[in-house]
Parts: sequence; C-alpha cells; structure tokens
Amino acid sequence: MMNRANSTKTTKPWRPSLWWRSWLARRLPPSKQVTLAHKSIFILPTGFGLLWISLILLLFILGTNYQNNLIIGLSFLLVSLFNTCIIYSYKNLAGLSLSSSSPPQAYAGDTLIFPIKLSSKQVQFEVLLSYANNQVNVLKVIKEEPQVSLLQFNNLSRGRMFPGRLKIESRYPLGLCRAWSHIDLDNQLIVFASPIESQSELSSLATDDISHTLDRGIHVQGVDEFKGLRQHIPGESLKQVAWKQLAQGRGMLSKEFQQPQGQPLWLTLDNLTSPDIEERISKLTWSIDKLSERGHIFGLVIGQHKIPPADGEGHRIVCQQSIALLPEREEQIK
Repeated sequence: MMNRANSTKTTKPWRPSLWWRSWLARRLPPSKQVTLAHKSIFILPTGFGLLWISLILLLFILGTNYQNNLIIGLSFLLVSLFNTCIIYSYKNLAGLSLSSSSPPQAYAGDTLIFPIKLSSKQVQFEVLLSYANNQVNVLKVIKEEPQVSLLQFNNLSRGRMFPGRLKIESRYPLGLCRAWSHIDLDNQLIVFASPIESQSELSSLATDDISHTLDRGIHVQGVDEFKGLRQHIPGESLKQVAWKQLAQGRGMLSKEFQQPQGQPLWLTLDNLTSPDIEERISKLTWSIDKLSERGHIFGLVIGQHKIPPADGEGHRIVCQQSIALLPEREEQIK
C-alpha cells in the first residue's frame, strides 16, 4: 500500500496580493514621471453604483411585468446616466501627469514627506492621493498650472525607505463609479537614525585625552583655506579686496580665509554586532549633527570603513547616510 504521506504533494499557497503586485509591476513599471491613460486607469462601480444597478434591474423587471413603458423608459434613462458617469470618471483622471521630487531629510520616528508634482491639460476635480495605510490628500481642483501635494508617510525605522505605490482615486461626478490607479514613482528616502543626546561618542584616534575635544577641529580666521566673501570694511588691506567681483559690478567685497585649529575629531562605531548597536547609532547621529552645527572638522570610522575628516552639510549627510544604512542587528546575526 502506498504511503499516504509520500503521495501528498506540497504546493505553495496562492497569494492574491503577491500576484496583484507582480501584475502591476509588469503593467505599470516604476518611473519618475507618469501620465495616466487607458492602460493605467481602472474603473469599477462603487457601493452606491451597485445599488444604482440593482434599482435599474428592479425597474426593468417591474416595467416588463406590468407592461409599463414609463417605468421601462426610466430604467433606460438610469442606464444611460450610469454609462455617462463611467466616461466622465475616466476623463477626470486621463491626462493627469505625476512626478516625484526629492523628499526632505527625516529621522526615524518622524512623519516622512514625499512631494508629488501634478499637472493636467484639462481641469480635474476631487482627486485623492495616498500611500497605503497613510493619510489621504484631497485635491479639489487640478488645473494646467503645476501644483505640489505633500504626502505624509509614517515610518519608525532607519535606512532606505520606499513608500511603495501611490494610489490615485476619483469618484467624480456622481459617486457611481470609482476610477483609480496604482503607480510607482520610484521615489525613496534614506531615513536617519533617531538621535539620542550623548557626549560619550566623541573620541580621538590620535590621543586618549578628550578633555578639550570640543576645542579641536574648528575653523579660525587664517590664510590657508578660502571661506567666502563678505562686505568690505573701510581701512582693510587692499590685498583682501575681491577685484574680480568688483569688476563685475557686485560692489566692494573682501575675501575671507580660514584654517583648522588643532587635530580633527573622530567619531567611531565598532563592534557592529553588539546588543546596544541601535542605541550607539542614535547617539552617533546626535554627535554628527552637533559637530556639524558647531562647524567642526571630523571623521567617521565604522568598523573597517573610514570617512576622511571634513566639514559642511554634504559631509554631514554622507556620515548620517552611512550609519543609517547599516543592517539591522538581527540581519547581522543571521
């Protein structure tokens, strides 16, 4: 007799949501700019629309049963009205162009903001925009002039964040039909770790003496590096005058120079598999922001990776992104 356990075939469960996402990815691939057309717009009756259809069927049955031409004519009128709503529901979304803009920086736990730019060649009404399980933005009127809608997205974790597909929906004009689309604008954001205030993350690789850590790595007035231009003060040396800018008609400006004081600071993050790694990352996030705010020159060491000392907003973002993209501790243990 055949073993029943051996004869049983193992089959993977069918997941409609997975199939739906795969089908959408083929039909509506990711793109920075999307213009809605017949290929990307779907239409189905709403709950009110289904009641409307039921009423039409009821009136038609009553009219034919009692041979009442007036009731039959009313059912045909309601059918034509429903058909007209289908056409106008489609036209209310067709031609709508959407594109993504760079989102502002954010930390874990903040509400992320994704700017979406909309424009249309014709006036469109009552368009709803939303990401899954997030607040819905209602645009009453969309005209030819481009407008920006700021979509909110709730997020609690650090790292690279993909908001997913954007849902565009409209029930214009009478709410009988729902026209919608799910598009992927290929937008993403690197979310920084949530900062925790701490001075203990500041350390130096050159010396163990950190008693004067915050006095090092800052810029003071000097002659080494060009800092920028400022308004000329009467009596200053003519060697500092920016003659090129003066010839361009920008007025009397003076060149300003700076030089770093002492050795640069170093921030370190080692033992990436320790249990308290997330807390240390949060403290390091605060230290990076604080040093950048004070204008310090600092470097960052993450395990075996080293980011050379520098200053400025660009250096701050590079450091924050580097620690934000570190894998979670559970993934490292695996």
